[in-house]
Amino acid sequence: MDWLERAASLRQWSRDGVRAPHKPLLLLYALARFQADAESELHYTAVEADLKQLLAEYGPARGTTPAYPFHHLVSDEVWEVRTERGVGSPGTGVRKLRASGAAGRLAPDLRVALRREPSLLGRMARVLLDLHFPPSLHQDLCEAVGLELELAETDALATPEQRRRDRRMREMVLTAYEYQCAFCGYDGMIGTVPVGLEAAHVRWWAYNGPDDVDNGLCLCSLHHKLFDKGVLGIGDGHRILVSQRFVGRSPAAREHVTALAGRPLIGPQPGIRPVAEIYRSWHTSQVFRGSPRPGAT
Repeated sequence: MDWLERAASLRQWSRDGVRAPHKPLLLLYALARFQADAESELHYTAVEADLKQLLAEYGPARGTTPAYPFHHLVSDEVWEVRTERGVGSPGTGVRKLRASGAAGRLAPDLRVALRREPSLLGRMARVLLDLHFPPSLHQDLCEAVGLELELAETDALATPEQRRRDRRMREMVLTAYEYQCAFCGYDGMIGTVPVGLEAAHVRWWAYNGPDDVDNGLCLCSLHHKLFDKGVLGIGDGHRILVSQRFVGRSPAAREHVTALAGRPLIGPQPGIRPVAEIYRSWHTSQVFRGSPRPGAT
């Protein structure tokens, strides 16, 4: 059984690029718990709050429940659920999961494989991260679930059928925006090498966002992270959106984040296509959190 393929092909509800990373988040959480204690079970009542927080931070902006992946991940044969009556999930009802003493853990065959081949855990986690989340969030997500991974490339794990990133995109996007952050104008370099500047996908690559300039932004490291976390977005007229959910009391937070509300993007240079509306709309509906702050008058 190829566990990497199993991790890469989790069955998820999908429609028009709507994000539904519920199962990948639960599986990452379960792998982390296995890494910490290979014998432990995850009682729903004990992990419900953790899973709800993960979904709030890394899932879609709309409300959701951890009961959904806790039950449905069983169908992918990487997870099992037991209740006081034995093997089998009582369903997606939160009350039933709580009342039945439901507990989940990785499937028996997967636990055997992970004990036999310890490196498999890291490789499965890398597949889940690459396929469902942008690189700017990988380290934060690993820390959130308690997963310790050695740095590794996943290109060698890709099958011929899987998409591969276009490594030219970074240079194309940075050139299009003349090596400055489209939000704040930061343009730091050491010699001739830019530092702290990154090419951000507007519609995430993991959700079929193309490696095209009109799906990219040149952003500094800070604003790339905030863009992928849904603090920042792009509104009509290519003006910057800042979420009302963001709270920053320091002068630095006001200067670098809240003061951006309503400002026009910097770039791209003349003759280059700006971010396409279809990708802006995806980011606004699937990543940006809450309502935007009013722009400065």
